[in-house]
Amino acid sequence: MAFQHAHLLGIEPLAPSDISTILDLSDRYVDLNRRDQKHSDALAGLTQINMFFENSTRTQASFELAGKRLGADVMNMAMQASSIKKGETLIDTAMTLNAMHPDLLVVRHPQSGAVDLLSQKVNCAVLNAGDGRHEHPTQALLDALTIRRAKGRLHRLSIAICGDIAHSRVARSNIILLGKMENRVRLVGPSTLMPAGISEFGVEVFEDMREGLRDVDVVMMLRLQRERMDGGFIPSEREYYHRYGLDAEKLGHAKADAIVMHPGPMNRGVEIDGEIADDINRSVIQEQVEMGVAVRMAAMDLLARNLRAKPKEVMA
Repeated sequence: MAFQHAHLLGIEPLAPSDISTILDLSDRYVDLNRRDQKHSDALAGLTQINMFFENSTRTQASFELAGKRLGADVMNMAMQASSIKKGETLIDTAMTLNAMHPDLLVVRHPQSGAVDLLSQKVNCAVLNAGDGRHEHPTQALLDALTIRRAKGRLHRLSIAICGDIAHSRVARSNIILLGKMENRVRLVGPSTLMPAGISEFGVEVFEDMREGLRDVDVVMMLRLQRERMDGGFIPSEREYYHRYGLDAEKLGHAKADAIVMHPGPMNRGVEIDGEIADDINRSVIQEQVEMGVAVRMAAMDLLARNLRAKPKEVMA
């Protein structure tokens, strides 16, 4: 499989063929993960370090499980108690990591661009597990895999991304990926939760949710990112749910076979009705969790192949 990237920092640098390569290999890892024996030796002899400067449950657990199933030596660094908290710079951290000779570095950071900076200073492959409001590439890839498996294709679909677009790195990565794969993307939400320069994104924007969901194939809900808000972006959660929470009546405006997605964690009764989230005929939220492990296995496998093929000096 042709995948020539040294790192996975975002969706923007990937060509459609790169995206297809990752998803095709991910399909194979879905099959492996459903077997009794779930292990591969793709990362045997390699060291994976997970550095999460923000709290995470799904993403960190998914990367850890992915690495272990591929045979890597996996270490989780407790960044909440790290030297960063004592004043160490990110560059100093990079120098320390280089002395440990890791092969794969998985990083989540609250500042946009921090993961890219690390990738320029360490002698290993770096995977972005989410940086600020910038990107979350593996989430977009697992969403794409979920859509492709549910719909049989990943092109010329109508997809509505609803909720807190302004603060969501998941939304940004999905907008880029889905656009590259020739889909029609709609953004649905209040104007206070739309990013500046939205007209440059090549998407349709709707403030009315019923109109935004009309005849779409996929409804992707996003949670309110309150930890990134510094003001009153919505009047109240009750009012927000009334206008933008996904319930049966609003979902009725989408196609009859439209699927419902959510990257998690969900706020039931705020952005999505609990019955819709648990509807086995419409919701693919649990499938997204399953696809996350497979996608992260595929991404690390592909980067490891390049690591084994090139000297580390070239990868830096």
